[in-house]
Amino acid sequence: MKFMSKIGESILQGATEALEYAKGNKRSAKTHKVYVPKHVDVRAIREKLHMTRGEFADCYGFALRTLEKWEQGVRQPEGAARAYLCVIAHSPKTVESALRKSEE
Repeated sequence: MKFMSKIGESILQGATEALEYAKGNKRSAKTHKVYVPKHVDVRAIREKLHMTRGEFADCYGFALRTLEKWEQGVRQPEGAARAYLCVIAHSPKTVESALRKSEE
């Protein structure tokens, strides 16, 4: 009889919880809420990284025009973009590394 590794057990437990959640059994599943701020200062993040708008847009996959509109206050980033910007602000090198690996 083979024994599962701790990681395997964790993955199986997560899959079981996801299945129960999908079936409507919300009590047995562990859920986690995340905080995504309603406003993100895109310019401050970019300037902290000492990048031009073009460099920031190219490095993290944003359209330059979208970045300009965010910084000028014409538009605000939507939820997923705000979350992504928070991750960039917190750990820019990790994001850059992950994006580079996806090119390989």
